[in-house]
Amino acid sequence: MNTFFLVFIGLPALEIFLMIKIGGKIGALNTIILIFFTAIVGIYFARIQGIQTLKSGIVNMYANKMPIYELLSGASIAFAALLLIIPGFFSDLIGFLLLIPITRNLFFRIIFKNKNINNLNKQPNKKNNTIDGEIIDKKKDDL
Repeated sequence: MNTFFLVFIGLPALEIFLMIKIGGKIGALNTIILIFFTAIVGIYFARIQGIQTLKSGIVNMYANKMPIYELLSGASIAFAALLLIIPGFFSDLIGFLLLIPITRNLFFRIIFKNKNINNLNKQPNKKNNTIDGEIIDKKKDDL
């Protein structure tokens, strides 16, 4: 119940509070222009980061590596774009932080409690003692 209250009541209240405070300092029209500007710039940078992540994922797939980091980055970039479309300054701040690769890695470390998220791409070393072969039977079937 507390998480529900925080997300659906607290965050919009924080966004409205920030809009009122910033609007009082720079003016209502400038606040509206700033909201549209951050959305446009954020979507532009999300597009660039998304394309770079897609290229990196394709390179990893060609190298027979699982693109786990790229999948996580792509999902976080999509979430960042959603946050940047939503009007508000707090959501824009979180969205821009998710677009920056350094802070995105920091978020991943906090979430996964892993020192280096890039280790997810590495395959464990398993010694494979299997030899592939084919059995050929030279006898013809007697019918």
